[in-house]
Amino acid sequence: MTIWEMLAVFAAGIGAGSINTVVGSGTLITFPVLLATGLPPVTATVSNALGLIPGSISGAIGYRKELTGQRRRILRLAVASVIGGIAGAALLLALPPTAFETIVPILVGLALVLVILQPRITKAVQRRRERNGSHADPDGGPLLFTGLLLASVYGGYFTAAQGIIYVALMGMLLTDTMQRINATKNVLAAIVNTVAATFFLFAAEFDWTAVALIAVGSAIGGQLGAKVGRRLPPAALRALIVAVGTVAIAQLLLR
Repeated sequence: MTIWEMLAVFAAGIGAGSINTVVGSGTLITFPVLLATGLPPVTATVSNALGLIPGSISGAIGYRKELTGQRRRILRLAVASVIGGIAGAALLLALPPTAFETIVPILVGLALVLVILQPRITKAVQRRRERNGSHADPDGGPLLFTGLLLASVYGGYFTAAQGIIYVALMGMLLTDTMQRINATKNVLAAIVNTVAATFFLFAAEFDWTAVALIAVGSAIGGQLGAKVGRRLPPAALRALIVAVGTVAIAQLLLR
């Protein structure tokens, strides 16, 4: 890499770390930059996954206050993240590059619809529970576990908009605030990135320079994103998710 390419990758890492912490889809910043430096698509994907680990951990630490009282929930959902992350990483190396990318825009679009409708869906579910005299599972039940398992398979494969899908699923099936859901999302994303990257270390090619630059940049961005994201009211956070997701869909369709 030239010095200018290195600076571009570092800056992309900061941007990706910030956006991943607040919303998700940071890969849509780093991935095109890595391709522009001449890295092959699979090598760029693997290098990106490795480099974003510090950013995911940094973002989770930045949201540590909102994680209070969520240990049991996270431990349960982490199982889905680990299994899905390994499966997604294996699929990246086994399937042709276009296999999953053809359905990525559809998945992101569906997630955005769910994020927009989440308040209404949540109220409807709560009214139904009140009529039936039932109570919500604090961990989301089997439906959330299965949904996050599938989302983690996708996350281990490509990671773009993974956080948006997580927030959409948890927003519907958990009775909790958007900020606490976002905090959980950051932890689960960190788990998927770490598991997938560990798999890649032994089974795929990557570029250490790109990994190091994104790692440092994303760690800085994770802290910046946490400071901004924790101050956003639920409506603003939801609007930001929809905005970033819309850009993500456009970029995926035009790429």
